[in-house]
Amino acid sequence: MNYIELKLNINPEFSDIFMAELGEIGYETFTEESDSLNAYITEDIFSEEAVDEIMERYLGMTPISYSYKTLEKKNWNEEWEKNYEPILAANGRVRVRANFHEPDPNVDYELLINPKMSFGTGHHETTSMVLGLQMDIDHQDKKVLDVGCGTGILAIFASKLRASEIAGFDIEEWAAENSRENCQLNDCQNVIIRQGTIEDEPTEQYDIVLANINRNILMRDIPKYIEFMKPAPSKLVVSGFYEHDIADIEEVAKSVGLVKTRADQKNNWAAVVFERI
Repeated sequence: MNYIELKLNINPEFSDIFMAELGEIGYETFTEESDSLNAYITEDIFSEEAVDEIMERYLGMTPISYSYKTLEKKNWNEEWEKNYEPILAANGRVRVRANFHEPDPNVDYELLINPKMSFGTGHHETTSMVLGLQMDIDHQDKKVLDVGCGTGILAIFASKLRASEIAGFDIEEWAAENSRENCQLNDCQNVIIRQGTIEDEPTEQYDIVLANINRNILMRDIPKYIEFMKPAPSKLVVSGFYEHDIADIEEVAKSVGLVKTRADQKNNWAAVVFERI
């Protein structure tokens, strides 16, 4: 069966949204480039009309254009494996790899991540920055919540850092399933993954809340996250936005009693740690 490669030229802030939308209509795999999102679907179920319908819903929010082409039949697992190289994060102390890569005994932590349609392999700047920020936060015997868990990479690292209980959730069923599979790969038995949104989460109190999502969701939901945070000095780690968005994110955080304690930037992307006061 041949595949269709759909190339979307969109604002990177909307990548997660379009992956979710396209996943709903049968797209199986995604790759991100600096200026585009590539999505892949089998030729038999490709529909240009379905793509146009999604595009129309977002035209008023962001500039969008797309093109597509038919690809010859390939071994997609083999192609994926060729293009997925292990990466290092947290100043080389964390290595993220798939289960077909050889282990490296010279790093402090190895995370096994086999992504499906969900992204969060550590290759994106936002994920690697959050891993680095997590490294500097005491997780020992702490309760951690991973908002929009994707592959489960942040929840898995929290478990490796000896957090006592970790919960994660994602709105997409395939992402929640992928997180559970990766937790099993890493033998993280203290992680519970649910499908849903923050509105569906049981009301519990956490020492650390992790949210690597996007600017718009963070601006809307940070006041909700505070309800899941223990009294001071609980922490909120956020990423998924650009450096120029830090001031807006900080303003929302300050309005609910959070103070910025650290920020990191890489290639115009940003990650921030807030603490409850």
